[in-house]
Amino acid sequence: MAVLCAAGLAGLLQACGGTSVVPVTPVTPDVTPAAPLSAPTPVPPASSLLVQNNVLVGAGDIDDCGPGAEQTAALLDGIAGTVFTAGDNAYNTGTLQEYMTCYDKRWGRHKLRTRPAPGNHEYESGGSGYFAYYGDAAGPPGVGYYSYEVGEWLILSLNSSAGVGQNSEQMRWLRQTLGVTRHRCIGAYWHEPFVSSGASRCTGRMRYIWALLQQYGADWVVAGHDHFYERFAPVDERGVASATGIRSFVAGTGGAALQSAAAINPASQFRARIWGVLKLTLDPGSYDWQFVSVSPGFGDRGHQSCD
Repeated sequence: MAVLCAAGLAGLLQACGGTSVVPVTPVTPDVTPAAPLSAPTPVPPASSLLVQNNVLVGAGDIDDCGPGAEQTAALLDGIAGTVFTAGDNAYNTGTLQEYMTCYDKRWGRHKLRTRPAPGNHEYESGGSGYFAYYGDAAGPPGVGYYSYEVGEWLILSLNSSAGVGQNSEQMRWLRQTLGVTRHRCIGAYWHEPFVSSGASRCTGRMRYIWALLQQYGADWVVAGHDHFYERFAPVDERGVASATGIRSFVAGTGGAALQSAAAINPASQFRARIWGVLKLTLDPGSYDWQFVSVSPGFGDRGHQSCD
């Protein structure tokens, strides 16, 4: 792809507000979460969970000390691969004490295979608890963005609470990282979605990041922030459905109290109000997605080639 971000913020917000006419597939109604598990699922040895190195699985908006995080942690118990978090991992302010009180007892059992991203709640305490808890797995101390490989894919964990302007440190790092990569397939995740049908809708905050990822042919983006699951058709840097855009997912379903959609985005293809994790199987030249919910037999799945 060779399209740079040319739309201003006003144009972007107009597009996100629904001026694009896009065919939309039937949506799934809200689903009531399953009852809390009576007992935690036995945890397989860590070695068995790290073997499958082409799988990335996780969600955002995880532990508010309610029952949801234990249910999604139990899903992770049975899925091998690298775990990601899409921010707001521990509520309400992401202090180290909050991480240890609830998160560590649930998703913490997968800490050795977790590659996190921070959310706005982590920064309500300055981010110190986040960086102290995850250590080296969170990338350079205090920065909040980094890259790594899963199979033959380049994966970018970005920070939507840091500078995201054209001349920000994060943008300069991203340009350099994408400029030298030889990976054909690229995925990224962060906290605040570029497009959503939730209360955040489309703020345009990540528009320069999105345009740069689109320029380098990124294949998918995962975010959290809105507490439900949503899959989008590929959208461009204006937030409008486009065959040359990037597919995205909102997976704010890690266990925090769920929310409902506010105004349906024209590019939205599937929505569900239920806890669960998004599993991405990253093969050479293609990927499969599967939303694994806490309700057996309910979910969303698909397959797509790398552009």
